[in-house]
Amino acid sequence: MKDVKKYVAEFIGTFVLVLVACGVAGQTGGSLGVTSLAFGLVIVAMAYSIGNVSGCHINPAVSIAMLCSKKMSVKDFCGYVVAQFLGAIAGAAVLQGIVGDATKLGTNALYNGSALTSFVIEAILTCIFVLAILGVTSKKENSNIAGLVIGGALTLVHLLGINFTGTSVNPARSFGPALIAGNLSGIWVFLLAPLVGGILAAVIYGFLADEK
Repeated sequence: MKDVKKYVAEFIGTFVLVLVACGVAGQTGGSLGVTSLAFGLVIVAMAYSIGNVSGCHINPAVSIAMLCSKKMSVKDFCGYVVAQFLGAIAGAAVLQGIVGDATKLGTNALYNGSALTSFVIEAILTCIFVLAILGVTSKKENSNIAGLVIGGALTLVHLLGINFTGTSVNPARSFGPALIAGNLSGIWVFLLAPLVGGILAAVIYGFLADEK
């Protein structure tokens, strides 16, 4: 039952992320400051509401970094990722039902049509974001401020990335809106690049934190 609750929490968290943050992005035309703040605030809200249940990953890139860091099992990783994708799809579907416009779902797009450039941007931004998560969650005494730090880090990477790709750094967040909008062109970049960034962050943090 405990595992089920964790997966449900991840579903809810990702659902809220897509519904609210992608909703803000779609309604404001991807406004730099407003959209960045929306994504950051959703993470803060979810961290302090479901964080004690699942850790509030709500992002496969975060989960794969935790898996690589041996902070979660393969079973939980699979359960988390499935829950995250389902939550993102459900969030996008509800958002579509509200706005009735597939162009206002906060989808991502390749920068200047370049898959390579977009891949590099997304991998780097995800690495920065996940490094912050790994660092702040490495000590129990940081638990009171972890949500604020993680939300701030997500806001930060959005401030740079929005004008390039719309900022994904989260495969589920990208897939849900793209699927409901019926436009999966270039989606592989936003599925794979954040995962590469998450793995890279785990490797870098593992090296830096190794006391040997």
